[in-house]
Amino acid sequence: MKTSTRNTILSSIATAFVLSTVIWLTAGSLASRFDVVNEKYFSFYYPWQTRNPTTMAYVTAWTGYALHNILAWVIIYMAKKEKPKYQNGFRWFNWAMLAVNGIFYLLHWIQTQIWYDGLAIAVPEVTSQGSVVLMLVVILILETPRRGLAFGKKVKFHKRFMQVVREYHGYLFSWGIIYTFWYHPMENTFGHLAGFFYIFLLLAQSVLLFNRAHLNKYWTFLLEAFVLIHGTLVAISQGTGIWPMFAFGFGAMIVLTQMYGIGLNTWVRRALAVSFVVGISLYYALSGNIAGLNEVVRIPFIDYLLIGLLYLIFLAVNGLVSLSSKKAT
Repeated sequence: MKTSTRNTILSSIATAFVLSTVIWLTAGSLASRFDVVNEKYFSFYYPWQTRNPTTMAYVTAWTGYALHNILAWVIIYMAKKEKPKYQNGFRWFNWAMLAVNGIFYLLHWIQTQIWYDGLAIAVPEVTSQGSVVLMLVVILILETPRRGLAFGKKVKFHKRFMQVVREYHGYLFSWGIIYTFWYHPMENTFGHLAGFFYIFLLLAQSVLLFNRAHLNKYWTFLLEAFVLIHGTLVAISQGTGIWPMFAFGFGAMIVLTQMYGIGLNTWVRRALAVSFVVGISLYYALSGNIAGLNEVVRIPFIDYLLIGLLYLIFLAVNGLVSLSSKKAT
């Protein structure tokens, strides 16, 4: 890894840590100043919202989210119009994206301190989780030509499908990240801090558009695989007992797909795969919960199912467009 790329990545990680630390240090008084529900009444109910949200909470959360998202999209659009080459240095669009993310970080912090509520008061938690899942699924598609879809095996998607994914993935990812960012108040629970740290890493990737660090295989692996750490630790901290689904499910995705993109030799990959299988087998055998082995396949099943659904939707739309074009001529 070149020094400039390494420094850019390390600076991004350090910045994410600093921004998360600011939240941790400044959110201590929120619980005493706001009447937060702090109870999960049913699945996908988000507890970190006030019992009686104000009108200004709705207005500021949605306005902040909308402006943040629109400006990020405008920067992506204008940068792509220039058709720039990938290079090490920052250009106007990198600085612009950095400024936009920095300004809206500050605005969201102020918004939390004054009104507390994020987008959670208007939309269910599944929308925030779903936006991240969709992003991770599209990453699997995007990386298919380089590392395959499973066990390094390439899948020949329709050429136009891959063109669409490459052309528009930045807009989709920015939406998912920014939507999730504004969904949550800047609380300092373990789950919030871990989540915001992950969001800041992903926002850093948006800042690095057309920068060589954006394509670094170790950096992109970290961004993709960090969901294992985040999901597992949050599940453990919440005491829900579903942490194995996140740990082993996302671990399975690393073994099935993601490790094929970081240049490991065949014997290392085999050793990791065998260790993973042995590890989960021992865990479920020793815990007396053999039936729980289905937890391992839930996340991979959902990911591959969504890839199939997205591809079928594309084929259907593409077929209709082609049919309409033929009729028009």
